Amino acid sequence: MRVLFAIVAAVFVAGSAMAEERSAGIENTIQSQVDAFLAEDTATAFSYASPNLKRLFGTPERFGTMVQNGYPMVWAPSEVRFLELRRQGELLFQKVLFVDKNGAPHVLEYNMMQSEQGWVIDGVQYLVAPPVGA
Repeated sequence: MRVLFAIVAAVFVAGSAMAEERSAGIENTIQSQVDAFLAEDTATAFSYASPNLKRLFGTPERFGTMVQNGYPMVWAPSEVRFLELRRQGELLFQKVLFVDKNGAPHVLEYNMMQSEQGWVIDGVQYLVAPPVGA
């Protein structure tokens, strides 16, 4: 019984370590893209996009324009807070709270995928913002 418990505990610890590493890698990718937007470095920001998004937008400039106009809270946030990471089948989704320059909260969910270069962003969905004070 002790051996079985030790095996289960070892698997759990290894799984937790891998989950923490995955979460840290995903958060690092998203934060790095946000940092690039803050620096108005659309080429670097575009490098964190999946091949699908790169094909869709074609150039870093078009991608940057879309983010600046469609997601101003991502282009120039005053605060970024990582919320839950969830799995749906093979897909991973990272919720992120962005506070815009006016102090309004916005929750976005990033569709993340593993690539040869590491984690990349394969899409972003705007979710309902939490109530003020939540």
